[in-house]
Amino acid sequence: MPVPVRTVMSPARYVQGKDAITRLGEFVAPIGSRPLVVSDDVVWSLVEEAVGTSFAAESLRVERVPFGRFATPAAIDELAESIRSSDADVVVAIGGGSAVDAAKAAGHATGIRWVSVPTVASTDAPTSALAVVYTDEGEFIEYRFFPRNPDLVLIDTQLVANAPVQFLVAGIGDALATWIEARASAKAAATTMAGGLATQAGTALAELSWRIIHENAFSALDAVRDGIVTPALESLVEANTLLSGLGFESGGLAAAHAIHNGLTAAPQTHGLTHGQKVNIGSLTQLVLEGAPRAEIEDFVEFTTRVGLPNTLTEIGLSTDDIEELEAVAAAATVESETIHSMPFPVTAADVVAALTSIERLSRSIRADKGLPEPVKYEAAH
Repeated sequence: MPVPVRTVMSPARYVQGKDAITRLGEFVAPIGSRPLVVSDDVVWSLVEEAVGTSFAAESLRVERVPFGRFATPAAIDELAESIRSSDADVVVAIGGGSAVDAAKAAGHATGIRWVSVPTVASTDAPTSALAVVYTDEGEFIEYRFFPRNPDLVLIDTQLVANAPVQFLVAGIGDALATWIEARASAKAAATTMAGGLATQAGTALAELSWRIIHENAFSALDAVRDGIVTPALESLVEANTLLSGLGFESGGLAAAHAIHNGLTAAPQTHGLTHGQKVNIGSLTQLVLEGAPRAEIEDFVEFTTRVGLPNTLTEIGLSTDDIEELEAVAAAATVESETIHSMPFPVTAADVVAALTSIERLSRSIRADKGLPEPVKYEAAH
C-alpha cells in the first residue's frame, strides 16, 4: 500500500485582469508555436479580433475549431482528431467549463500542452487537472484525471463583466461548496483529487474563497449588471476560479459535488447550470452533517439573496418525485463518488432523506427572514 502523502496541484501560470485577452499571444508563445483554438461560434465572435491581434504580434497562427455544449466522449475524440490533423502543439480552450475540459482531455490524449481561457467565472474547472465528462443530454459519466494542470489559465474580467450575470451567480454556487467539502474531507483524512491527503494550503485556500465570496458577491454582481470591472469583481473572479479551483483539487471534494453528479440523472435538472445544482448539493451536505441551525440559516439566506436555488422546487423537482430522488441518490453514492470522502458513511437512503428535507427547511427559513418563496428556475442559455 502506498505511503500516504500530502500534495497540492496548480496551473503553471494564472493570469487575470481587465482586457487580459489582448495579451493572450504573449502568454501562449512560450508554451507552443502551433496553437489550435477551440471555442463556440458565439464566444469566437467576441474574442476573434483580440486573439488574432495578440497572436499575430507573436507570429502565432490563428486556427480554430468549433465546440458544442458538453464535453462528451465523442466531442473529446473529435477534438483530439482535429489536434492531430492540424499538427498543433498547444490547444487553447476559450469559453465555458465544458470547452476547457474537452481541451484538457484531448490535449492529454494527443500528448500536447493545454491552455484554459474561461470567458465566464461560472466554474472552477479551468485550473484543474481533471475533466468532467457528460452524455449529450448533460448526464454525468465520469471524471478523467491527468498528470498535470493547464500550462496557462487566463481570464479577462471585462469578458466576465460583459456576460450574463447568471454565469457569475453559478460560479458562486460552485465555489461555495469548496470550503464545505474541504473541511469535511480534511476531517475524514480523505484522498483529494490531487491524489493525496489535503495540504494546509489547499484547505486554507478553500476557506479563503468562502470568505472572499461573502465579502464581495453582491458588489461584484452589481458590477456585472452594469458591465463594469471593479475591485469587488476582480476579487470574486479570483475566488470563483483560482482559489476555488486550488481548494477543491487539493482540499478535497465530498457530498456536494457527488449530489450534483447525481442530480444530472434527473431530466428535470437538465439545462440548469453546474453551480445551481452544486448549491443544492451543498445544502444537502450540511443537512447530512447535522450542521448547526444558524449555519444552515445563513447559507439559505445568502444563497437566496445571491440568486441560487436551495429547494427542490427551484430545480424542477418535488418531494413527491420519489423515483427521481432515488435515482439521484443512487448515482450520488456509487462506489467511486466523492460522497465517500465524508467523515461518516452515507447511504442512498440518507441522501433521499436529506434531499427531501431541504424543501420544508428552506421554505421555513425564507419565510422567517422575509425572503421570496421559491419558484422554478429557467434553464440557462
